[in-house]
Amino acid sequence: MREKKRSVWVEFRNEGAGDKIFDIIVWILVAFAVCVTLYPFLYVISISFSDGMAVAKGEVMFLPKGWDLEAYHMVIRYKQLWISYGNTFLYTIVGTIFNVVFTCLAAYPLSRKQFFLRKKMNFLLAFTMYFSGGLIPTYMVVTGLGFYNSRWAMIIPTLLSAYNVMICRSAMEAIPEDLFENAALEGANDFYIMAKIAVPLVKPTLAVLTLYYAVARYNDFFNAMLYLGKSELQPLQVFLRRILIIASTEIIQASGTTAAAAAAQSTLKIRYVCIVLSTVPILCICPFVQKYLVKGTMLGAVKE
Repeated sequence: MREKKRSVWVEFRNEGAGDKIFDIIVWILVAFAVCVTLYPFLYVISISFSDGMAVAKGEVMFLPKGWDLEAYHMVIRYKQLWISYGNTFLYTIVGTIFNVVFTCLAAYPLSRKQFFLRKKMNFLLAFTMYFSGGLIPTYMVVTGLGFYNSRWAMIIPTLLSAYNVMICRSAMEAIPEDLFENAALEGANDFYIMAKIAVPLVKPTLAVLTLYYAVARYNDFFNAMLYLGKSELQPLQVFLRRILIIASTEIIQASGTTAAAAAAQSTLKIRYVCIVLSTVPILCICPFVQKYLVKGTMLGAVKE
């Protein structure tokens, strides 16, 4: 008996040591991942605040060298930046509202067993996730509808996400059928039931989908490159792409500063300033939507 107790104690002690070693390895890996993820962003911020000559010589590695805000003044005075900002906010807000509304309108009938086309529509919805008409047919349809160089080109072609519709449909299917039946017996129609019963009960799911749609809208640049030829209609991401790849010197040339001040600014610094300014809205919003980000990662992972 004594030997048995001793063996159990040794096993427990070894198990505790193994857990500690595992925790240490996990923390080391997490710290490494944080450093790898955080360093590029800190480097971009440091470049944006450093002196232009120090940036041109490659002297900035971690912290800013020679505090200089002239590049920020140049970029902020550039009119096209604020036009692109306004377009991005417009496309994000209006597009997200349209996305959520039409997602609910598509998910509600697909969640009702009484809908006679339910199985066929669910199949077609899933089919579009794996097969599509392709880029050229889509372009021909959008331009044929007259959406080229129109703000609707940033809203209508991406009106729905099949995956998000399936998530919303699953959430509505989990609502007890008795609630729908009682409302129907009281004379409520389907639109009233959806707006007053289904939507309020799936608000957590809709909050996550709203976040998904908003992030996708904010980062969308491919549709703008295809359908928006006018610079006054293009969103921030297209402006940022042009500055990073093609014409980072146009801000310096249009800033109206003296030749010496303009020459002191590195084009690389101008690019990084644009990156920092484009991420400011995300950094401001992220703390308020963090709980929805966590909920979104767990969405559909646990079934009751």
